[in-house]
Amino acid sequence: MIRQVRKDAGTRIQITVHDDVVAELRAVQAEPEPGVAARRLLELRRRLARKGVTGRRSDVSSHVKEHLYGSKGIVR
Repeated sequence: MIRQVRKDAGTRIQITVHDDVVAELRAVQAEPEPGVAARRLLELRRRLARKGVTGRRSDVSSHVKEHLYGSKGIVR
């Protein structure tokens, strides 16, 4: 099973007991290096700014509930 997973990284082998999956054997996925997402977002922001796309600036932290739930709050 390990050789099969090593050969094809997309392979997933499920181990079952009485038809219940109790474990899964799969290849380790490489994690992105720290800070990659932030760098990509900053680059996207720079590219959009060069094209003239600007967004309104707002202080999200002082209005966090409004940003999360809208101006009416949680509607039940």
